[in-house]
Amino acid sequence: MTRKIQSIAVVGAGYMGGGIAQSPADAGFPVVIADVSAEVARASLERLLQETADFERDGLFRPGAAERVARNLSVADTIEEAVRDVDFVEEAVPEVPEIKHAVLARISAAARPDAIIGSNTSTLPVQVLDVAVAGPERFLTVHWSNPAPFVPGIEIVAGRHTDGAIVPVVQEMLEAAGRSSAQVADAPGFVLNRLQYVLLKEAMSIVEEGIATIEDVDTIVRSTFGFRLAFFGPFAIADMAGLDVYANCFTTFEEAYGERFATPKLLADAVAAGRHGVKNGAGLTGDFSEEQRRDLVAYRSRAYSSLVQLVRELGPSPIQQPAARPAVATEA
Repeated sequence: MTRKIQSIAVVGAGYMGGGIAQSPADAGFPVVIADVSAEVARASLERLLQETADFERDGLFRPGAAERVARNLSVADTIEEAVRDVDFVEEAVPEVPEIKHAVLARISAAARPDAIIGSNTSTLPVQVLDVAVAGPERFLTVHWSNPAPFVPGIEIVAGRHTDGAIVPVVQEMLEAAGRSSAQVADAPGFVLNRLQYVLLKEAMSIVEEGIATIEDVDTIVRSTFGFRLAFFGPFAIADMAGLDVYANCFTTFEEAYGERFATPKLLADAVAAGRHGVKNGAGLTGDFSEEQRRDLVAYRSRAYSSLVQLVRELGPSPIQQPAARPAVATEA
């Protein structure tokens, strides 16, 4: 099995696949793209080169990106040609099992036996896809987020047959391409979309119940807890707020909404063990010395202040412009 990734193919050069290809190409990896036809692949290459030049001009990519991507990104006429002699292949075709099965079968038949094969899937477990892969021990999910050139986090999912030794090889490549990664278990939706879809479902319930409008829910999310999520995950935020406070709030939620908002056992056990978070030096994310607590508060203040300034400089997004909004429905 490949122990160092030095060359890459991306199969499926649409919006996601093309964006995936840009990052390692900019980092110096030779990357070849392929799609349903040579014509589509060449058109994608032209688009990606122009996008890269535009991103560099606008200061979104570092200087020299256009030249680096033009030097390292190429196109193949067929999937087989693209994957024939590379160390790593990323499949990025539509999120339909039958389509992915057909493409993964072609990739694994044509790629070198030691080539690592990754799939960019948002929700499909590895065990749903690896049935189509010849040599499933070299297969795993490598899930990029949209837009791929800018979102830094990657989910890595090893399946039932995946050789665990390939995970750090992929992580090393991603780090070289300026990405951070986290390995999660093989379950539908993984972590990113399980959390994201739960939030969306609850947000829609709030609107359907007449508690707030769509616009006001979006405002609350992006300017309150969503604002904090740029720097801290939910466990760190809970530790800073106080786990005992969260436990008390869950009591209110359970009384109002039932079992689905019952206090999680992980939280209840932590509070019972006297772990109340940053304020008493022991939380879900670890133990905190007095110095760490001071440093955390100082970092948080700098981070939030910097983000406020950035938001002011950028101004509202095009869909946040003031507009007439329907009133929140209330009962008489």
